[in-house]
Amino acid sequence: MKVGRFARQFQYSMIGALVLMGASPSRAHAQDSHSHAMADHRELTPQQKKQASELVQTVRRATEQFQHVENAAPDYQLIFGCVSGGDVGAMGMHFLNGKLLGDGDVDVYHPEILLYEPLPNGQLRLTGADFLVDAAEWDSNPKHKKAPPELMGQLFHYFEAPNRFGLKPFYTLHVWAWKDNPNGTFANWNPDVSCDAYNGPSN
Repeated sequence: MKVGRFARQFQYSMIGALVLMGASPSRAHAQDSHSHAMADHRELTPQQKKQASELVQTVRRATEQFQHVENAAPDYQLIFGCVSGGDVGAMGMHFLNGKLLGDGDVDVYHPEILLYEPLPNGQLRLTGADFLVDAAEWDSNPKHKKAPPELMGQLFHYFEAPNRFGLKPFYTLHVWAWKDNPNGTFANWNPDVSCDAYNGPSN
């Protein structure tokens, strides 16, 4: 499906996401795009490598049906346009499932966000998934014992407020299951992802 069609949904979808997260649009862009580059070049133990590989394979199985972006609708809708961090790379286009965002939990089989990269031919390529949960909702749940969320041994990153998305503090985990990331499979920014082919508003 062409990028332009989804660009027209941007304003409606973004408003919906901000309402769900209790955020103010006027506070967007407050965070430096270089923040949270999160390149992780630590040497992993064999057990950590095994867990990381299992997580990637699980996310692939969970999202394979969304290789064609048409299959993501109507549950997943575009928000934030195409997110670029300049010389640190990009996150690409976020398609949010609002029904999953407000449940205060994370589920490897049901990512809150699907990540796509716009291509020069007007198509979108699935690159991975983004698991996202409101920090206050997560931290206030006694069963989480004040520990940050994790999936199969992989800890989430914490985004404070104010941030470039205009959202309240949240935890997030990008899993680049369908496109390699030189910064690491779970880094936020991918230097090999580009928003150059996107023709709508970007964050």
